[in-house]
Amino acid sequence: MSEIKLNYHKTHFLTSAPNIRAIPEDTGIEIAFAGRSNAGKSTALNALTNQKSLARTSKTPGRTQLINLFEVEPNCKLVDLPGYGYAAVPEKMKIEWQKSLGEYLQKRECLGGLVVLMDIRHPLKDLDQQMIEWAVSADLPVMLLLTKADKLSQSARSKQVKMVREAILPFQGDIQVEAFSAQNKIGIDKLAAKLDSWFAPLFRNF
Repeated sequence: MSEIKLNYHKTHFLTSAPNIRAIPEDTGIEIAFAGRSNAGKSTALNALTNQKSLARTSKTPGRTQLINLFEVEPNCKLVDLPGYGYAAVPEKMKIEWQKSLGEYLQKRECLGGLVVLMDIRHPLKDLDQQMIEWAVSADLPVMLLLTKADKLSQSARSKQVKMVREAILPFQGDIQVEAFSAQNKIGIDKLAAKLDSWFAPLFRNF
């Protein structure tokens, strides 16, 4: 089976965990969604799966405090990681989140790809670049989604995408950059196609 096309609308919530010790066994393929607390991770997951409240969204950045797992098919999971960067929470709590985030990224064997979400108007902040650097050093493919693309005109959007594509060249990794808008359904097909390609190894033996 050379090309698979998963139905992301069937995705369902599996579990939430404060750290990797509380996550189900390390099997199959997991694709993690990471980004600053206000980048729109949960909104992107809801748009991809066409479900309004699969992932909890909030006007207050930093609501994702746990590692949330969703199952697309058996052995195919999407992971909503705690947001990094801005979040109006006590420092102690912030340190806990960063610890569980780092632990997941470094120790999870079945991690097959990383979707990093950034506000198209403020891309490539320090923490975003650290995340990309880490993924490249771990030989992990990355998709950069420039969210809230509906906030810019078509030409401004294209300009930002081009600028980010050029800025990431020095990372020399397997990185794809696309504009994304949950509101205007921009980039959802490209995201689904990328996830399909990352999940494909699971279906090659069938």
